[in-house]
Amino acid sequence: MGANGSLYVYDLSKGMARRLSPLMLGKGDPAPVHTSIIVHRDEFFYGSSGISSCPPVSIAFLGLVSKGESYNLFEHNCNTFSNEVAQFLTGRKIPSYITDLPSEVLATPFGQALRPLLDSIQIQPPGGNTFSRHNGQS
Repeated sequence: MGANGSLYVYDLSKGMARRLSPLMLGKGDPAPVHTSIIVHRDEFFYGSSGISSCPPVSIAFLGLVSKGESYNLFEHNCNTFSNEVAQFLTGRKIPSYITDLPSEVLATPFGQALRPLLDSIQIQPPGGNTFSRHNGQS
């Protein structure tokens, strides 16, 4: 992404996405599960609690928490956030293989069958500082 920031891509599934990808998508490419943007010395990401930050590379696992008011695993997630921030900082989008993944999953019978369950999963990695919409503080 250049001097203004870096894109970090994580497989929070600990390899499960790579193993299930041939079944779900019909191809063996590993599926990124989480992205974040590094700006200066902070890592920014979006999860069910909103926009959060933490020291870089501290995100390590999937947190299952209650559904946030605007977060949606398929339509409004960490990857859409990273894409919008990347465009703002650099004028360039993140790779389409990341942003297209939700529609690829939902286009499969397996994805459609699992959608009700997958819609209930929220990603909120621990250890971050959440930004409030009202006053900008945690």
